[in-house]
Amino acid sequence: MKAVGIMNHGGPEALEVLEVPDQDAGSGQIRIRNFAASVNPVDVSVRNGSMAEIQKINPPPYVPGMDAAGVIDQIGDDVETDLKVGDSVMAMVVPNGIHGAYKEHIVLDKNAVVRAPKDTNHIQASTLPMNSLTARLSLDLLDLNKGQVLAVTGGPGAYGGFVIQLAKADGLTVIADSNESDR
Repeated sequence: MKAVGIMNHGGPEALEVLEVPDQDAGSGQIRIRNFAASVNPVDVSVRNGSMAEIQKINPPPYVPGMDAAGVIDQIGDDVETDLKVGDSVMAMVVPNGIHGAYKEHIVLDKNAVVRAPKDTNHIQASTLPMNSLTARLSLDLLDLNKGQVLAVTGGPGAYGGFVIQLAKADGLTVIADSNESDR
């Protein structure tokens, strides 16, 4: 199966198309045929060597990618879910060695795969898991009440953008800043 990953750390030029073993869904797992994966700061760290100490436990290649979207093509044994083969889904992957989202197929625990929102394509859905879930969890931890004010630094970023939208939907007043170049 094809993947995009690295054999050696470096800039974007270090990424290459690799051949990695295919994997079937096992007990409690779902396999998706991956059609889109987003790029997050963690993925850049996997590529550039910022996580080299952690990566040492596995030999290269390293396949980055935390967010993916595609279609379920296998459901393993003992999976109780309303999802079925052919459903459009999005997933969050914790990259580890060759286990990253930049692959044709990804096998994940059933709890890491959810139905993609209606009226989103794979590219749109692949941008949601990490940043939107982190934003939602951040707001839940703050436990602010409707009408309270929230200041968001870096509003134009992916995480900031989700925080702003979710906070407004929660009835919060949002004040955000940005760099002049983000206007």
